[in-house]
Amino acid sequence: MPVAVASARIQAGWAHLVTIDETYAIVCLMIEDDAVPIDDASGIAAAARGWFEANWDPDLTLGEWWDRLAESGYGFPTWPSDRYGLGLDRHDLPLVNAARRAVGALGPPAGIAPSLAGPTLLAHGTAEQQDRFLPGIVHGEVWCQLFSEPGSGSDLASLQTRAVRDGDQWIVNGQKVWTSGAHIARYGILIARTDPSVPKHRGLTYFVIDMDQRGIEVRPIREITGRAIFNEVFLTDAVVPVENTIDAVGAGWGVALTTLANERTMLGAGSFGSSGSSMSITKPDLGARVGDLVRDTDSMTATPSGGVGALLRALVEQYGRGDDPLIRQEYATIHSLLEIARYTDLRSKAAVERGGRPGPEVSVGKLAASHLLRTLRETMYRVCGADATLWGDDAPLGGRMHDIGLSSYLISIGGGTDQIQRNIIGERVLGLPGEPRVDKDVAFHDLLVGTQRPLSG
Repeated sequence: MPVAVASARIQAGWAHLVTIDETYAIVCLMIEDDAVPIDDASGIAAAARGWFEANWDPDLTLGEWWDRLAESGYGFPTWPSDRYGLGLDRHDLPLVNAARRAVGALGPPAGIAPSLAGPTLLAHGTAEQQDRFLPGIVHGEVWCQLFSEPGSGSDLASLQTRAVRDGDQWIVNGQKVWTSGAHIARYGILIARTDPSVPKHRGLTYFVIDMDQRGIEVRPIREITGRAIFNEVFLTDAVVPVENTIDAVGAGWGVALTTLANERTMLGAGSFGSSGSSMSITKPDLGARVGDLVRDTDSMTATPSGGVGALLRALVEQYGRGDDPLIRQEYATIHSLLEIARYTDLRSKAAVERGGRPGPEVSVGKLAASHLLRTLRETMYRVCGADATLWGDDAPLGGRMHDIGLSSYLISIGGGTDQIQRNIIGERVLGLPGEPRVDKDVAFHDLLVGTQRPLSG
């Protein structure tokens, strides 16, 4: 099995360790009963390696390289072949990632646009909407997610932002919070209340909103890391064209569930072993030389590609702790958690491939991510000892270690808190009684929610 092979590599010595994607690619080519048949895996890996060897050019601009990835399908190979993809299964993705890294090529655009907006548009958008929005997404356009509100986080369906139809447009008023990248986003995926006379889950509609308009004000929120990637967003008579309504009016909750499932997958532990699909909150410089943007994995102070396993390995090698049996055991633990999470992630993707929707597996994966990041944080601090007190460029891995340590709380909150994930697992997997929901069949305007006061009574 892949875990056994990878564990043998760990016991053999640090010099033979590989990333999760590379381990999976190797094992796919060795084991007959794996999810990917040998011939298919060999063909996919060989084709991907050949394409990257023939097309990777570090002297291209970032925009030119992303153009090549988009038109070839190798940027988002699991998307449909007529929608900038190759139609590959999700479990084939590590083969492509390993081929790309083998030639040192930069990955595709990452973040909310390709990880959340793109899959949601593919699942619920019209052909016209996909034709209009997907090109910008695959070429590096930045999007944001306008979901959470000051009074509606875990109970997202209680949101109060209103959208009122006015001819061929919707007028939106309300406030969103914890909006990653809103200050640089071109578009936002927005969920707003269009009918307060029905129960809260049934009166929501999903939109794509242009962030570059007078009716939107963005205010940054400073984090413990010193950065300000989160924002408050105030919408005052903001305008959304009717043609930017995703799916039917009032069907927004179902569309939002698709986005949330992809978000939990993106934030889940299964995503930490891969590259090219993590969150990105910076505006790309499309004119930059792409070769200058590839991370230097040979430097002990640089951030390696290949996921958190590669980060920990670089730190262990930098501090010469590879022969410490306790550190090796902790590395093996983290590697095992990553492998377990990856298989859980594959189960979720398999449900989609069978025509279903990501199920409770994404909640399991997200809980695993919270546990994994806490474990990784403590292990990294133990490896570097007193150097963990350093800050900025002098800190281990050029400060990347502190990014993980100080951001480890984020995964337990963003995309649905750990408590919400446990509720989902308890009710939908274990069959435990659901929490009392007295507001389930009550019209939203009769609820005491946030700053709202009931209309009746």
